[in-house]
Amino acid sequence: MWDSLKNGFISYLKLEKSLSHNSVEAYLHDIDKFTQYLEGESIEKQPADITISELQDFIKWLNINNLDAKSQSRIISGLRAFYKYLILEDITQNNPTELLDAPRTARKLPDVLSVEEIEKLIQAIDRSKPQGERNRAIIETLYGCGLRVSELINLKISNIYFNEEYIRITGKGDKERLVPAGSKALDQIKLYIQTCRVHQAVRKGNEDFVFLNNRGSRLTRVMIFTMLKELAELAGIKKHISPHTLRHSFATHLVERGANLRAVQEMLGHASITTTEIYTHLNREYLRDEILSHHPMYMKGQRHNFSE
Repeated sequence: MWDSLKNGFISYLKLEKSLSHNSVEAYLHDIDKFTQYLEGESIEKQPADITISELQDFIKWLNINNLDAKSQSRIISGLRAFYKYLILEDITQNNPTELLDAPRTARKLPDVLSVEEIEKLIQAIDRSKPQGERNRAIIETLYGCGLRVSELINLKISNIYFNEEYIRITGKGDKERLVPAGSKALDQIKLYIQTCRVHQAVRKGNEDFVFLNNRGSRLTRVMIFTMLKELAELAGIKKHISPHTLRHSFATHLVERGANLRAVQEMLGHASITTTEIYTHLNREYLRDEILSHHPMYMKGQRHNFSE
């Protein structure tokens, strides 16, 4: 019965959920992992008869086989999707995955640039080239406003309020927000528009986009990634840098300097404060490093000998 249900699940994922072949294969692998465990333990139960106890023993088995927390969470997610399908099809009303806790995965903190490294990136720009002023405006805007790369490439001239020092952003889920923009970023955008962009032939449909390529069309995400990677190499920065690095740096520097977390959430366009709270973790790491680097008790070669 498991095999016939798997086939139905595959059709459901492909037709109703419109998932890619690779995603479907990943879900199927999750179910196969569980049936492999059942066979190895000689447990002859159909999906409707599986209990939370069997699932918990399965997780223990995954631990014994050295699967990390991320892989375990992935498999649990697959099992939950499978049982959701079974309930939708009225094959069972029993969903033991509802009571199953996924293992906590360690949240990888993103790379963050220091203020000095941001300055190095800017200094690495060749402003004698036509795209120089544009590239500087891009970095000033990403870092100065904390934008996502998609928000940057879709930024429109009509949504920049130079006098009020705000820009209107359309973020995830087509949600709009007003983001404060510093004079440094706005002055650089204005300089780019008035001295470089004004001389470009703009392709039809791209007239209102701020940042254009040499052909007069809106920039792509790949172009921003490539530009930052090249600048990082020129600046001698060894960290892995992406447009999101500048967004992370924007938020981290604000939190380090005491900005209200709710205000940072609004500026970043996070739907939940939980997403923004990662920057409090970054802040704690920063404070720890600062203490270890500067407190006389911890500074190398300057530790007090309290036994004296």
